[in-house]
Amino acid sequence: MKADDRSTIRRLPVPSCAGKRFAVIVARFYFELTEQMVDGTKRALRDCGVRDEDVRFFDVPGCFELPLAALKVLQDGEADAVVALGVVIRGETPHFDFVAGECARGLMEVQLRTGAPVGFGVLTTETLAQAEERADPARGDKGYDAAFAAASLLAL
Repeated sequence: MKADDRSTIRRLPVPSCAGKRFAVIVARFYFELTEQMVDGTKRALRDCGVRDEDVRFFDVPGCFELPLAALKVLQDGEADAVVALGVVIRGETPHFDFVAGECARGLMEVQLRTGAPVGFGVLTTETLAQAEERADPARGDKGYDAAFAAASLLAL
C-alpha cells in the first residue's frame, strides 16, 4: 500500500474538538499493536485540537469487553466520545467470528444508544502480518483513522 493511498479520512477537513473529552479504550490482547494504535490516536486528537489532559485511557483484556467499557464511560459522563482500539486475528476456530462480529455490533449499539461517537479502531484481519501493517503508523495508522472519525462525528 502506498503512503498516499493509506487513508481517505485524511482528505477530510480537520474537525475542531477543542474542549471536548475523549476516552480511549484499549483491548490489550495484542499489546505491541495496540500501543502503535494508541500513538496514532494521540496524534489525531492533537491534530483536532484536543488537549492531552482531555483524553483518558482505559484498558480492557480483549475486544469482547470494548462495548461494555465504552457504554460505561459514556453513561458515567466521563467523555464526549470514545475511541475503541483492538485487534482480532482469525485463527483455526470460530472464535474470530464471534469476537469480531459482537464487538462491532456492540460498539455500534453503544453509539446508537448514547448518541455519542465511537471510533472503531478494531483491526479484524486474517493474519498477524495484516494487523501489523494496519497498526503501523507508517503503513496503515488505523489508530489515527479511528480517532479522526470519532472527532469528525463529534464536531457535526
